[in-house]
Amino acid sequence: MARVKHHIPTLGILGGGQLARMTALSAYRLGLNVAFFERKTPFPCQDLSPKCFVGDWRDKLLLTQFAEQTDIITLENEFVDPKSLAYLESLGKLVFPSSKTLALIQDKLIQKETLQGNGLNTTPFRAINSIDDVLNFANEYGYPLVLKSRQDGYDGYGNRTVKDESEIKSAISALGFPRRKLLAEAFVHFKKELAVMVTRSRNGNIRVYPLVETVQENHICKLVIAPASIDEDITSQALTLATNAIKAIDGIGIYGVEMFLNANNELYINELAPRPHNSGHYSIDACVTSQFENLLRAIFDWKLGSTDLITPAAVMINLLGKRNGAVSFEHINYGLSDEHVKLHIYGKKDNRVGRKMGHITVLNHSVERCLETAMLLESQFKL
Repeated sequence: MARVKHHIPTLGILGGGQLARMTALSAYRLGLNVAFFERKTPFPCQDLSPKCFVGDWRDKLLLTQFAEQTDIITLENEFVDPKSLAYLESLGKLVFPSSKTLALIQDKLIQKETLQGNGLNTTPFRAINSIDDVLNFANEYGYPLVLKSRQDGYDGYGNRTVKDESEIKSAISALGFPRRKLLAEAFVHFKKELAVMVTRSRNGNIRVYPLVETVQENHICKLVIAPASIDEDITSQALTLATNAIKAIDGIGIYGVEMFLNANNELYINELAPRPHNSGHYSIDACVTSQFENLLRAIFDWKLGSTDLITPAAVMINLLGKRNGAVSFEHINYGLSDEHVKLHIYGKKDNRVGRKMGHITVLNHSVERCLETAMLLESQFKL
């Protein structure tokens, strides 16, 4: 009797960095195969699968070969051209986020217009086509203000805070204007930066992760504190705001929603991320179901997992590069002493100042204890 060949689904990921790596680890645990398509080598996922494609994400031949090796496709960053996703969709592939959803998020101006058009609070914004546009915006909203690249900005790359008129020319020049399109945003004098991860499946089911507080260092997320120390009414508003934002873009998969809370307890959406997000990494160790597993559950249309915390408190601290050069694994401190500490190293071969090289998550009975342990361990860590 001939053996029946069972098909093992293959997840395709556009990108091969740490987000793709952590997604792949969840996929392997659930019995899936994984294929990666990255733009250049080396990348952290290149040794995780024999199915690795390297080249331009706009190359239709490579996209076709990649599609032939996959069942469902997702991405780890929003820098993919929506036209590339549309091409994959034209080949009959399920792609999440869809090309239409990505087109509403990728350009920050369109993202803000979409959110505002759906009645959701955003920071005041305006397209910038000249220095006069910046001056007019400053006259209306004052200084400081924030100039942003409309596309391809992350971890502070693509943002400039402008404190007065004398800084405008240097800021727009540093952001690549006029070659790159810009927008201006009013500076929010926030008392807390907050974030929510929202997962939404193909059948419309939604699970929302706990509201967390994020702390930035040089525009890069340094700390994530779960849960955020916010009263129940504001927490409820934040979770509703985040959920409505993902519905507004018809998002399927996992999405990060960054928000500001000002002194008047008003919430504003800062940005959306159509993928796993730094503010959700704590969920790997601190929640019943990680953001990476729920991404897979959402796009394969499986039942979504619980997003509840399994610990009273958790703090994630990013391990940012403190020097430039090759990674030195013999200097990694694997001897973490606290039994409630989890270490994650991203497998990057080259270190540079400010680069995300890994993270530590601390679980304990209080945020204060978690913070104390996290800060101490991070200060001792060398790569």
